Amino acid sequence: MSRILERGDQAERSLVVVNRTRPEAVMRLLQEAFGEQTVAVTETDIPDTDSDVVLLLDDTGVIATSTVAELMQCCLVVNGDLYRTGTSGIERNVAPPTITRLDGVVFDLKGYPASNKQKLLLIIISRFIERRALLADGGRFRSTFQKLSRLQHENGTRLVYERLRESDVDVHVYGVGDADVPEEPGFTTHTGTHRGYREAWSVIFVPEDSAAESVALVALETGRNEWRGRWTFDAELAGRAEEIIRTRF
Repeated sequence: MSRILERGDQAERSLVVVNRTRPEAVMRLLQEAFGEQTVAVTETDIPDTDSDVVLLLDDTGVIATSTVAELMQCCLVVNGDLYRTGTSGIERNVAPPTITRLDGVVFDLKGYPASNKQKLLLIIISRFIERRALLADGGRFRSTFQKLSRLQHENGTRLVYERLRESDVDVHVYGVGDADVPEEPGFTTHTGTHRGYREAWSVIFVPEDSAAESVALVALETGRNEWRGRWTFDAELAGRAEEIIRTRF
């Protein structure tokens, strides 16, 4: 999995807050979420432009926009408990494009107590991929949990995967077998103890329709509650990640 993180060009992105009227705390929250990463966070005033807009830029220009309010609802004024205890990210607080289009950026993220915001990115993108699978007519979905007991003890996670269980998607979940997760046609559990099971956080969806867009999140735990990860919409890279999990887990 580490090769997936390093494969290909690593994208560079920057976020610009335009005509901010929200409190200065908004910039501090953005810096906390992204400031230690390769994503620069700045602000500017542009005449005749809406207030409190966030632009995501790469070397070609603006590639995504959202409002400050959307980012606040998604990640700036919430923590991971919102997603673990309910279905946020599926039915509400869906990741805006200024988050999802950070694909290709390699993030080094810390969880609580070192940071309240950084690890939340991985949770948000996990929900984004799960939502995409739920909206699809079919395809293959693979998710590594480290501990399968999360499917029982995290109410939000349990609710999402109950819906995936009832969908037309071929679902495979992976983790250390610390809980009995019932199997049924279209929902398969895989257990093991090797390093991949213990350290990988991956969520991958490959749609049945070859014309539709694949998406994969791959992250590895590099220290206690510290993660290195990226997500991609590249079909070849997503397929490679899926193949690694299918054949080596």
